Amino acid sequence: MISVRDVSKRFGEKLAVDDVTFEAEQGSITYLLGPNGAGKTTVMRMIAGLTRTSSGTISVNGSGLRDFRDTISEIGFSLGAFARNPGHTAEQHLRWQARLGGLTTSDIGPVLYRVGLDQVAKRPVGKFSYGMLQRLGIASALLGDPKTLVLDEPANGLDIEGIIWLRELLLGLAAEGKCLLVASHNLTEVEITGTRVVIMGKGKVLSDTSKDELVTAGSGPRPLESAYVAITKDSVEYAATGGTR
Repeated sequence: MISVRDVSKRFGEKLAVDDVTFEAEQGSITYLLGPNGAGKTTVMRMIAGLTRTSSGTISVNGSGLRDFRDTISEIGFSLGAFARNPGHTAEQHLRWQARLGGLTTSDIGPVLYRVGLDQVAKRPVGKFSYGMLQRLGIASALLGDPKTLVLDEPANGLDIEGIIWLRELLLGLAAEGKCLLVASHNLTEVEITGTRVVIMGKGKVLSDTSKDELVTAGSGPRPLESAYVAITKDSVEYAATGGTR
């Protein structure tokens, strides 16, 4: 479980995250949505301990991140597809992460197989496609079989097969009782897999409700999309008129 309580973050004069509160529960897929610049990535970096909060508290499975003696079994992160040494193979990349987490190298093979990279385990990641890098990031998050996972835009760069694979993976992990917090712009996947949806805009929480309640609030042939657009209409930094004049 992830609990974010009254969290704010300032970068100089800019208030990037403003009094954000929400929870992501075990056995569920909680999506964090919002326009570019809404503060989603900053929130995720604060959960990961990469950015300090200016105020408020964050707990994971009832404890602060620094209180864990075995963090890798509590929470896993995939926050950027390019946080890799391009000269390392996929196997080497996971090996040093496993060692840092106190795991053995025997934990690496099953994870590479689960994300579909077992056949390219000895290929340098500098030769990976964007979609393969996304799979490697998810493999990193899965090391240690953590109770909680935080994934930032995991579907970016995936082809159709990859999106279907990711969908089944997320649903399977939730069915195992894991807590998943996922930032996304893919409303189709949110509608298929989501349990709860938190929508941010300009650093604030604009909506925090179940996926089903959000869909019910929408209208037309794409109700989730219509509800999202209505909620975020005053928070879009780069608005355009599309094909109209």
